[in-house]
Amino acid sequence: MKTIVVANWKMNPASMREAKKLFEATRNAADGARNVSIIVAPPSLFLRELSTNYKGKKILFAVQNAHFDKGGAYTGEISMVEAKDSKASAVIIGHAERRAMGETNEETRAKVNAALALKMVPIFCVGEAKRSGSGEHFLFVKEQLRTGLADIAPAALNKILISYEPVWAIGADKAMSPRQMHEMAIFIRKSVVGMYGEKAMGVKILYGGSIDATNAKDMRENGDIVGFILGRASSDAEKFTALMKSLA
Repeated sequence: MKTIVVANWKMNPASMREAKKLFEATRNAADGARNVSIIVAPPSLFLRELSTNYKGKKILFAVQNAHFDKGGAYTGEISMVEAKDSKASAVIIGHAERRAMGETNEETRAKVNAALALKMVPIFCVGEAKRSGSGEHFLFVKEQLRTGLADIAPAALNKILISYEPVWAIGADKAMSPRQMHEMAIFIRKSVVGMYGEKAMGVKILYGGSIDATNAKDMRENGDIVGFILGRASSDAEKFTALMKSLA
């Protein structure tokens, strides 16, 4: 199975000109990594121009956030319908930074369902802010999964990417170990199987948190994941290219 890499540019870069340069570097890196599928999530202002001008098939596009309603009085928001019209085929839902700004489990539930209804891929993020010896983080992640995936049909599970983001590891100097990620992947599968049965065993899991060229291959091979969601590494052309080469 191909490795899936979601390049979440966040609020970078500062201009359309720089976005085109970064996308060109991303495209070149994608072309050199045959066993990797890339989903680019630029700032929404850059989405339409980048997606319209791209004529290849190796890269898909995502929107970093979108509202679950098709339209309405939501100043500053964009809808998934609008994102899809700009050629986004996926949407990031429940990212730790969005949750920190107030996005609730119930809102992620509405967004997952809205994305599936539009045949967009939900990149559904879960993860705890901190860990203690008591194992409370497992209950925290389980509740995120239980609420966010509450309404979907079992057949839709293979259309969802579950991204595990340990918030305490995002931006850290050292990522989780593959052994820790493997343990969490088992827990995620067990939790979703408890909701939807054995079909959930094949759910696709990504990892997000301090990944670069030095540890990506080990995490991919031993962390029980199908790929990554990248933040700062995806908006640095040199680091992103090095990471792609390590996976290839």
